[in-house]
Amino acid sequence: MNTLPIQVDDVVLSGELELPPAAPGVVLFAHGSGSSRLSPRNSYVARVLQQQGIGTLLFDLLTPEEDRDYATRFDIALLTRRLLATTAWLQAHPETQTLKLGYFGASTGAAAALQAAAETKTAISAVVSRGGRPDLAGEKALGEVAAPTLLLVGSEDFGVIELNQQAFARMKCEKKLVLIGGATHLFEEPGTLEQVAKAAGAWFAKHFHAVSAAPENA
Repeated sequence: MNTLPIQVDDVVLSGELELPPAAPGVVLFAHGSGSSRLSPRNSYVARVLQQQGIGTLLFDLLTPEEDRDYATRFDIALLTRRLLATTAWLQAHPETQTLKLGYFGASTGAAAALQAAAETKTAISAVVSRGGRPDLAGEKALGEVAAPTLLLVGSEDFGVIELNQQAFARMKCEKKLVLIGGATHLFEEPGTLEQVAKAAGAWFAKHFHAVSAAPENA
């Protein structure tokens, strides 16, 4: 694992960059509120992606000081700016500037991922949301996302399911909504996080290797 300082505006964020040989792309992980680059769930998904030959960047969207402020954790505009700046950093980094890019967002991080994808247009090849709050991205951004997007939600995550269904209806890109059977919000139930990792790996692999993607709404 390659730990790197990522200079974003006036702060330095910590990132863990892993690049398997001949990786077709890199997935940036946008964690949820109260979490960090050390999130065991995101770390697990990242390891599965790495085993499939996909690069990953686990990084902190907030500094430790900022994360102590509960309101900052839900500042989607700030999280989006940080994600966009980190995306630009990867695009300029010698080891990753030629690779395709994807976003994996959890909870509030999913809203930032979708806003950033809407902002960058075609720069992002694919987005995956795990137990996300895509509704927090806003109706305008949802309608402008061009990257193929996979929404993964626990079948027992009541309330969040409906928010994902509403966001899904507003999106115009290639999209897919999958309910993970028996899972609640944190996917702590046996086998559910494995299903998330498998679905995410397949989604990123498909779109990192695609020359062109035709609309495929499901």
